[in-house]
Amino acid sequence: MWATFERAARFESATFMDGAGFASATFTGMAWFESATFERAAWFESATFTGDAKFESATFTGDAKFESATFTGNARFMWATFERAARFESATFMDDAGFASATFTGDARFRSATFTGDAKFESATFTGKAWFESATFTGDAKFESATFERAASLGPLVCAGRVQLSGAVFGGPVTLLLATRRLECRRTRWSATAELRLRYATVDFAHAVFEYPLTIAAEASPFVLTDGGPMAEQGLGGAPDAKVRMASLRGVDAAHLVLADVDLSRCLFTGTVHLDQLRLEGACTFAKVPSRTAWRRWRPVRFTERRTLAEEHHWRASQPAAVPGWNVAEFSTGRVGPAQMAPVYRALRKAFEDGKNEPGAADFYYGEMEMRRHDRANTTRAEHGLLNGYWLLSGYGLRASRALGWLAAAMLVTIVLLMGFGLPKDDPKQEATGTVPPGGGKVTFEIDKNEPQNPTGDRFSGQRFEKALNVTLNSVVFRSSGQDLTTAGTYIEMTSRVTEPILLGLAVLAVRNRVKR
Repeated sequence: MWATFERAARFESATFMDGAGFASATFTGMAWFESATFERAAWFESATFTGDAKFESATFTGDAKFESATFTGNARFMWATFERAARFESATFMDDAGFASATFTGDARFRSATFTGDAKFESATFTGKAWFESATFTGDAKFESATFERAASLGPLVCAGRVQLSGAVFGGPVTLLLATRRLECRRTRWSATAELRLRYATVDFAHAVFEYPLTIAAEASPFVLTDGGPMAEQGLGGAPDAKVRMASLRGVDAAHLVLADVDLSRCLFTGTVHLDQLRLEGACTFAKVPSRTAWRRWRPVRFTERRTLAEEHHWRASQPAAVPGWNVAEFSTGRVGPAQMAPVYRALRKAFEDGKNEPGAADFYYGEMEMRRHDRANTTRAEHGLLNGYWLLSGYGLRASRALGWLAAAMLVTIVLLMGFGLPKDDPKQEATGTVPPGGGKVTFEIDKNEPQNPTGDRFSGQRFEKALNVTLNSVVFRSSGQDLTTAGTYIEMTSRVTEPILLGLAVLAVRNRVKR
C-alpha cells in the first residue's frame, strides 16, 4: 500500500480482520492506532511516520512488520502486545521510541535498528528472543524492570548513552555484548548463567542478584557481527580507550562472580558478600596511592606503591590533614571508615591468595593492617602501639627497604656506642701467678685476666672501629664475637643481639612476601 496520509490518520480501537497493509505508506500527520487490533499480519515495511506514531495498547495477533520503517516523531508502543514476531529490522527512530510495558510473546527483532532519541523498554516483557544485533542507540537504552524470559543474547549493540538494566530479570542463560559508555544493573536479577562482554562501559552492579556463574569481561577488539565484519561504534570511537570500569559491587554476593580485564580503581566494595570468593582474571587493576612526595606540616610524606580501594581514597581525602593526590569517589561512599574497610581488604587478600597471586595479596594485607592501625574505636591502646611499631619498623613485614634502613641505623648506633663506651682501653692480658715450695716440688699457677678498663683518649680510631664492626656483625646473626668488652659494652652487645636479628628477619620476610608467586 503506497498511500500517503497528509493529515492525521485515525484508527483508534479499529480491528483489522484480514491484515493491515501499510507498506511504504507515508503518514505526514499523526498516525493514531491506539487500542487497535491486528488479527493477522500488519505490514508497515518502509513506512514513513513524519508525525507521532501512536500504537499504545495495540494488539498484534499476527506478525508486526516494521522493517526499514522511519519514525520521525515519537514512536509510541506502550502497553502494546505482540503475540507473534515483532519485526523492526533496520527501522529508524529519529525521536524517542516508547515500548514501555509492551509484551513481546514472539521474537522481538530489532537488528540494525537506529534509535536517535531514547529507547524506552521499561517493564517490557520479552517472552521470545530479543534480537538487537548491530542496533545503534544515540541516546539511552532503557530496559529498567524489563523481563527477558528466553533471551539467549542481547547485542552486540552500540549505545552512546546509557544502557539501563536496573531491576530487569533474565530468566535463562544470556550473553550481553554491549559497547556503551555506561551500564546500570542495579538490582538486576539473573536466574541462570550470564556473560557480559563489554567495551568502554562504566558498570554499576550494586545489589545485583545471581546464584549462577556470572562473568564481566572487557572486550579488547570491536565485536564481530554474524557477517564477519566488525561492528561500527558510532559515538564511542572518540573515547581514549575501550577500558571497562566497575563503579560499584555493593550488596552483591560475589561467590559466583568472575571479573576479567576490568578496571576496579573506582569500584566500591564495602557491603559485598563473599568477596573472598571473587575470581579476578587477566589484568584487573586497582587504585594506586599518590606517587609523589607531599609535605604534611613540617615533614615529608611518601606512600609506597600498592593497590588500594576507592573507599580508602575517599576516606583519606576527607581527613583534615589529607595529602594531595587521594581521589574522591564518584559516588557517595556513605559513612565508610577503617572499621568497614579492614574486612574488605582481608577478603580481597584471600581472593588473591587463592589465585596464587602472593604479591597482590601482600598489597591487600598491607591495606588491612593500615585500616586496623587507623581504627581507634576497635583497637586497644596496646594493639595500636604494636601496629604502629610494626608499621614503622618494616611496613607490616612488607617493606624490606624500611627494615634494612632500621637495621643499618641500629648497626651504626651499636658501632658508635661500642667505640665510645663498650671497648676497653686495652685488651686485658692474662697473668700467671704461683708459688714454688722450698726445696722444690709441684708448682701451682693461677691464670687470671685484668678487668677491662674504660676507654680514655682517642676512642674513635680505625682499630677500634674494626673491633666494633666485628662485634656488631656477629650480633646481627646472633653470635658472640668473643671480644673483651666493658660492662657497658656487654649490655650494648646484648641489646644488639636481640634487636638486630629481628630487623634482619623482618627484611628477609618482606623480600619473600614481595617476590613469592
